[in-house]
Amino acid sequence: MIFSKTLKHWYSINKRMLPWRQTQDPYFIWLSEIILQQTQVKQGLPYYQAFVAQYPTVFDLAKADESEVLKLWQGLGYYSRARNLHATSKYIVSAFNGEFPNNYKALLKLKGVGDYTASAIASICFNEATAVVDGNVYRVLSRYFGIDTPINSSKGVKEFKALAQELIDKEDPANFNQAIMEFGAVQCTPKNPDCRICPLNKGCIAFNKNRIAELPVKIKSAKAKKKHFNFLVFVSKDQKTVLEKREGKGIWQNLYQFPLVETDKNLDYNQFKTLVKNHTLLEGMPFELLLYNKDVMVHKLSHQHLHTKFWIVNVERLNGNAISVDKIHDFPVPIIIGNFIEAFNF
Repeated sequence: MIFSKTLKHWYSINKRMLPWRQTQDPYFIWLSEIILQQTQVKQGLPYYQAFVAQYPTVFDLAKADESEVLKLWQGLGYYSRARNLHATSKYIVSAFNGEFPNNYKALLKLKGVGDYTASAIASICFNEATAVVDGNVYRVLSRYFGIDTPINSSKGVKEFKALAQELIDKEDPANFNQAIMEFGAVQCTPKNPDCRICPLNKGCIAFNKNRIAELPVKIKSAKAKKKHFNFLVFVSKDQKTVLEKREGKGIWQNLYQFPLVETDKNLDYNQFKTLVKNHTLLEGMPFELLLYNKDVMVHKLSHQHLHTKFWIVNVERLNGNAISVDKIHDFPVPIIIGNFIEAFNF
């Protein structure tokens, strides 16, 4: 088909030289695909290189402590990806002696592997003709074929998958899948694509009907919840502080943070001091409270906006699980905590 041939020809000339494109080893393909979920290549590339250097085989990754994996992942967000990555590596080693399943259906059973990732690994590593559909592919197909179905609806997911499967080059699925993803990332960009030089512009419905900005269609998600986070940065005279591990389910599961006080609204200095003086770590001790950031930091996550303050709590001593401040960089922390640690310069 002309569509497939045009894409593959464009890809042969314009593809970026990326390290995971120099291999068909499923470990490296899997690693790159997990890192690049909801992440741009320029942000994900250094993390891929760091993981390959630290864990050159699936056996090395399986042997690592989860805290080490989370630390290396720090700053990339969506930490469930890192936890699933580690869990899956252990499963691959224990169940399959380090050999990845060699087909789409079996790959789909791995933790953290969905339709897109299973399709990418199956096609690139095992030449199985199963189409990938990611954000880039949705954009290319919706524009070229003028499809209004929302890409985040159940109908849209099925419709675009079926169309991609119909279009895939059965003889060369690996190149086709990589070509259409790269085309969306480089040529058919979300905003202001240069349609004049696009090799598909003659047949593109969105271009010919001036609908580029309208497509793809996406149902608006629910309004993000607003939360008020107050982190207590304890500092004792002997240079100790406190980090707590987040237990239970949640986006920051098994990461570390300063003791957190969540409030229903933004509190001023006096209101917060009255609230915090009964904190279990203070136990009636005298303390000095300082607000580190005068302006509230807003950390935007996909489903919630965290209105955040860091409060410095100077005390004579700290009991219990206090750590030396020079050990603070050893712990995996959410990016908002990591940025504070760098700025505060313990």
